[in-house]
Amino acid sequence: MRIHLSLSLLALLCSGTAMAHGPEGHDAPPPVVKPVMTQPLPDYPGKEGLLLTVDYPPGGSSPLHHHDAYAFVYVLEGSVVMAVQGGQEVTLTPGQSWSEKPGDVHTVSRNASQTKPAKFVVFMLKDAGKPAVIPGP
Repeated sequence: MRIHLSLSLLALLCSGTAMAHGPEGHDAPPPVVKPVMTQPLPDYPGKEGLLLTVDYPPGGSSPLHHHDAYAFVYVLEGSVVMAVQGGQEVTLTPGQSWSEKPGDVHTVSRNASQTKPAKFVVFMLKDAGKPAVIPGP
């Protein structure tokens, strides 16, 4: 097993400079992203699977971004609100899942609670060596 996470993902989602604006326009605490593994997919040349966990502190959110990848979310704890551009916001609770496809702009990704943390797992199918998260639209 090879563990790898692009620096752009860490820079975007983990740094204090990547703070998003919460629903009231105030700076929201960023999530803590932990890589679990990256696995090359020899049966699909040029592709890899990326598995990571995302912990949102109370009131936490991520800035606007997109993935040049298929992304699958599975909620472990708390509740999170997700949406892509042109789609409706969805609130997910433990055991629920959500997905994005390449080109979707992730407009909303935040903890639904101001008082409790939230945690989810993300699996991405992406081009090998490309960043998992791309800032902006």
